[in-house]
Amino acid sequence: MNQFGPSTLINLSNFSSVKPEPASTPPQSSMANNSTVAKMPGTPSSGGRLSPESNQILTKKKLQDLVREVDPNEQLDEDVEEMLLQIADDFIESVVTAACQLARHRKSNTLEVKDVQLHLERQWNMWIPGFGSEEIRPYKKACTTEAHKQVIAPVCKTITLHRDEARYNVKLKTKLFQIIRACRSGR
Repeated sequence: MNQFGPSTLINLSNFSSVKPEPASTPPQSSMANNSTVAKMPGTPSSGGRLSPESNQILTKKKLQDLVREVDPNEQLDEDVEEMLLQIADDFIESVVTAACQLARHRKSNTLEVKDVQLHLERQWNMWIPGFGSEEIRPYKKACTTEAHKQVIAPVCKTITLHRDEARYNVKLKTKLFQIIRACRSGR
């Protein structure tokens, strides 16, 4: 398992906290006064990118590998790569920040997988395979309505007719080839 496996826990007490600004400045929202945000070491300051030598989750090489998996002939422009890396960094930072807030809400100093899972499930409707949750999620087969069945029925009938016609054509071609072979061998 890699360093980000399911048993990875992050102790929040190792991170410096950014405290809310003093009461003399007007609060931006009611949450601004009550929350603390964990500042991870190695993250950029406001608006800046991580330096290439820092420990990034998604690097240019990994991004290029992902693009090659989708289309081996595709090549991203430098600007597009930078934008995608920035979006990925912003996403990771927002998920970690929200997960840290959930851990603090649990009155815990440890960021656990369930904190990240909860945020991803609730805010992004994402489930990460391999990181099972305590609840079992049954596979829900979409129920087909009567209207859908009426729309699909002619399509299925057409497919069946074409399949039967194709089988007939194959049988006919096979019979013709047998006749041709018999004629050639009879010469």
